[in-house]
Amino acid sequence: MNPYLDIVLRSVAVYLFMVVALRIFGKKELSQLNTADVILILLISNSVQNAMVGSNSSLLGGITAAVALFVINLIFKKIMLNSQFIKELVQDKPEILVHNGKIYFKSLAKLGITSEELQEAMREHGVEFYKDVKLAMFEIDGSISIISGDSHIKQTHHKRKIHKSLGTLNK
Repeated sequence: MNPYLDIVLRSVAVYLFMVVALRIFGKKELSQLNTADVILILLISNSVQNAMVGSNSSLLGGITAAVALFVINLIFKKIMLNSQFIKELVQDKPEILVHNGKIYFKSLAKLGITSEELQEAMREHGVEFYKDVKLAMFEIDGSISIISGDSHIKQTHHKRKIHKSLGTLNK
């Protein structure tokens, strides 16, 4: 087999493995990585490098692997855009945290969000009391969106700052 085609196939296989692994171990909090998470990602990238390029350590071999990863990522995003089934399989759904002032404690516990974190998000959105929250959502990117019943309060975007290790993320 052509050595560069071999690199492409290996890179695609590693990419698909990583998509599945992130789905199993959780991906919602990847934008809030702590030191252990960054180390884990660096070690994973180092450990799968040889699986992608094999014994080919040339510049062209590395570029071939990188191009293959960019292309498969583009294709995968287009597939997710066009296939609701694949999108639901890979991507989590937003979760309701507060609705009309009622706190959904099961959702908070499932997502590992403390009441302090929720209160911080509320303050950042200009909301002081739970009863003033019309809707609080935990979005798929790890942010908390809050809509208040008060039309005078400026709505903002809160990105969770609490760090979790990849081993404790929810599915």
